[in-house]
This record gives sequence, C-alpha cells and structure tokens, in this order.
Amino acid sequence: MLVSNLGEIRAVAFDIDGTLYKEAHLYRKMIPHFFANIFFFMEYGLARKDLRRDNPDTAQKGFAQVQAEYMAKRLHCTPEKAMQRLDKIVYSGLVKYFPDIQLYSGVSHALHSFKQAGLKMALLSDFPPEQKGDLWGLKELFDVSLGTEQAGALKPDSKGFLTLAESLGIPANQILYVGNSYNYDVIGAKNAGMKTAWFASEKKIKSRKDCCADFVFSNYEDLEKFILGDSVQVVS
Repeated sequence: MLVSNLGEIRAVAFDIDGTLYKEAHLYRKMIPHFFANIFFFMEYGLARKDLRRDNPDTAQKGFAQVQAEYMAKRLHCTPEKAMQRLDKIVYSGLVKYFPDIQLYSGVSHALHSFKQAGLKMALLSDFPPEQKGDLWGLKELFDVSLGTEQAGALKPDSKGFLTLAESLGIPANQILYVGNSYNYDVIGAKNAGMKTAWFASEKKIKSRKDCCADFVFSNYEDLEKFILGDSVQVVS
C-alpha cells in the first residue's frame, strides 16, 4: 500500500485506448479497413452513444445482445446478423492492427515500477482487453483485466468501475484510475468513488476550468513521480 497526499492507494487501474497508446497510430494503420466499412463504423459510434444515453438493462440478455439489437435497428437487419458484423468488423476485425502499435513514452517503465512497488494493477476498457493480445508484453503485470461490456454498461456508468474494484478485492477509494477521456474515465471513476488521474495534452488541461481529477499529467514520468515520489510512503 502507498500512502500519499491522496490517502491510501493500493491499486492503479488504467484505460487502454488513448491512455496507453496514441490512438492516431491505430487510426493510420486501419485507414483502409475504416473506409471499407465507413457506414458501419458511423452507425456503430451512434449506437454506442445511444447505449450510454439509454443505459438499458443488460442483466437478462447481456450487453452483447443488447448492443446487437441497437445495431440491428440502425442497419435494418436481424440482431444475429448485426452481431456477426460487429465481430467481423470491430472485435475480431481490429485485432491484427494492435501488435505493432507503439505505447506512449514511459508507459512500460511506469507500469513496471508500480508493480515492483507492490501495487495491484488493473485494466478497465470499453473494448475487450483481450483484443490487444499480450498487451505489448505487459499483460502479466495486471492482476485484473476487464471490459466494461462484461459489467453490462459502458463508461461513464459506475458498473464497470465497481466491478473492477470488486474483482481486485480493494475498496474503490483506494484505487487510482488513469484515463485520457475526461467525460468517460475521470467522471466515471470519480462517481464510483475512485481517485482519478487524467492523461491529456497541456492544451486540453488548460482549456478545462472545472477539472475534478485528483491529478493531471501529460507524460508518464510525471505520473510515476506523483505516485512513487519522495513524498510517498510505502506501507506493508
């Protein structure tokens, strides 16, 4: 456990897309795939927006089925066909683009340092973490890897964050969640009772006047110093 000016921290959890790697790198690699399926991706983005707005009950059918039903309405097809296309284009369809993606500078060093300090490590993403394979050689560092779809609701709904805390066996207020989306990651984790660290460009940070994140940073060296700096005490 670490004790800092934020209080007790027993775990650090991370978003993946846009937080561990630069999404622009992925977008460049998948340009042909995107334009070959541009209508589908547009409808998919709108369906996910609707899912966040409506927050439907997924307890009985499961998130995958409910999402397929939302997509079926937009694509004018059956939910079964929509689910097949979701897998082909989004889930299985994007797997091949991730292995060569470059992590942000300092990510690997920071994650290894947190692990060596005795912190629990976790992932919470709106997309299945297993889609990223071995997570660029970092998979073994994480005690828990969870997709919000498994919890039944996309960020910023609290379900995923609370399920993550339960899976770690650690109270939410002793977890620091790190993400690049203010509206999804910071707000969602904060509403679940977690401490939050917002990863964003200096321009974005300066433009947000009402920031509620406990820490904001633009490079992983700063995050590492914040968590493991001289002012932090390690408690067994």
